[in-house]
Amino acid sequence: MTTATLERVPVAAETTEGPALQSISLEFSNASEVHAGLEEAVAKLIEVAAKDATCGILVTRQHPGRYTVALDESVPFGETYESFAA
Repeated sequence: MTTATLERVPVAAETTEGPALQSISLEFSNASEVHAGLEEAVAKLIEVAAKDATCGILVTRQHPGRYTVALDESVPFGETYESFAA
């Protein structure tokens, strides 16, 4: 089972097309789902990042089975970094 929570930017930053997706929280109950789930989340954020070309994507493992995929200004545009939460 995969659960995804979408975080959206504040109303003031919304475009006429609606709010831009900033991060996706994922939780996996089965290790075989992780790769496909992360690939899909990164693909969604690549579309958003390509519109502004100002940031890259950071994939953070919060704990086993729980990840956050987010746009991050510290990551260069066109790149995806991975990190582990402390």
